[in-house]
Amino acid sequence: MINLPETNKKRVLIIGGGFAGLKLMRELEHSDFQVTLIDKNNYHQFQPLIYQVASAGLEPSAIAFSFRKLLRGKHHMLFRMAELRGIYPEQNMIQTSIGKAHYDYLVLAAGTVTNFYGNRDVEATAIPMKNVSDAMGLRNALLSNFERAMTCATAEERRELLNIVIVGGGATGVEIAGALAEMKRFILPSDYPELRCNEMQIYLIEGQDRLLGGMDKRSSAEAERSLTRMGVKVILGEQVKDYSNHAVTLADGSTIPTQSFIWVCGVKATPTNLPANLIGRGGRIQVDAFNRVQGMDNIFCIGDQCLMSADPAYPGGHPQLAQVAIQQARQLAANLKQLSQGKEQAMKPFRYSNHGVMATIGRNRAVAEVGKFKWHGWAAWVTWLTVHLMFILGVRNKMLVFFNWLWNYLTYDRSIRLILYARKATVVREREEREAKVHLPDVAQA
Repeated sequence: MINLPETNKKRVLIIGGGFAGLKLMRELEHSDFQVTLIDKNNYHQFQPLIYQVASAGLEPSAIAFSFRKLLRGKHHMLFRMAELRGIYPEQNMIQTSIGKAHYDYLVLAAGTVTNFYGNRDVEATAIPMKNVSDAMGLRNALLSNFERAMTCATAEERRELLNIVIVGGGATGVEIAGALAEMKRFILPSDYPELRCNEMQIYLIEGQDRLLGGMDKRSSAEAERSLTRMGVKVILGEQVKDYSNHAVTLADGSTIPTQSFIWVCGVKATPTNLPANLIGRGGRIQVDAFNRVQGMDNIFCIGDQCLMSADPAYPGGHPQLAQVAIQQARQLAANLKQLSQGKEQAMKPFRYSNHGVMATIGRNRAVAEVGKFKWHGWAAWVTWLTVHLMFILGVRNKMLVFFNWLWNYLTYDRSIRLILYARKATVVREREEREAKVHLPDVAQA
């Protein structure tokens, strides 16, 4: 077992500490539940700013916040660092990498993983940007490539090292492309004066006919114009077929040499062992209007991992955005309190309230949409900064991010350009190898 204290309180297990899981845990803080959060990391990561870690604009600790710090002094709120291995509804039990746990209510909020669409070559070689570890890996790769470009023997290798290919024209792709374009303009000339700036080429490839497909066409056009002015080569309506021998191959047969191949073109829900008939588009778990997994009485799913078609305004499911996850968590917390008191009829269905979407492109450049209002440029950029600063956890983290942004803005300098490779201690590697070999018990034996 994962060593949870026995209590007369009903037990809620939350799988995943992203926006949905964290919000649910905080909403249940003053409830009569024993709440346990289970996550493979011991920190919450503020995903909208991960690209700034990758582009050396922020340090990882500025966008990460310890779960245990949040739970200090809350004896009925627990945390266990583990990975979900299996769900056994008949026994009200889950299997994790560190043991079993029983529940009264189970909430799946594990979010998404990068979707490589079955392309094994791409999966094996591309650099994703889904979490802080990915961002650190990308930062190290980019800086190492710049260092190598200073000393490589051939022009062909230098071209591979300085070409950067980003696949995916959503918000993350647009934001990382803009950040790297600013690095090319402001950092490369000062840090690497022996390199010519025009040798660094940034490509942004999108399979659809426009960027930011979830936003208005005018916002898409503005993003494309801004990136093009910043020197990014935007390629629309083209798909990547393969990556091998340090070259990206497109559907039309053309190739782009690069050793910096960034993949941000899609996600899929974190997989579980739930029956296939419960899994919908994008691997998402199908839920009813109360975020209850279809056919299950006490298993719920919220955030990017779930697919709700019961909301009349979103019959194909809600967009996979932080605000959806937060609103679902808030509603589910209220419903769980009603359910635990035997007031199932008092539960309210979830209805999403769209507060708008936005994306930053670079210094003084962003696009924003709230209802019928759409704007871009400096005003949208300030709005983006303000909203994201508000949602970062902890006063220290807010201050770190604010002063980093202020320093970057005033000095045109991204100061966190260190190549750091973490090495896991042998005892940790051995423990992880043992946990990875955990065999799931049969349901009958569970």
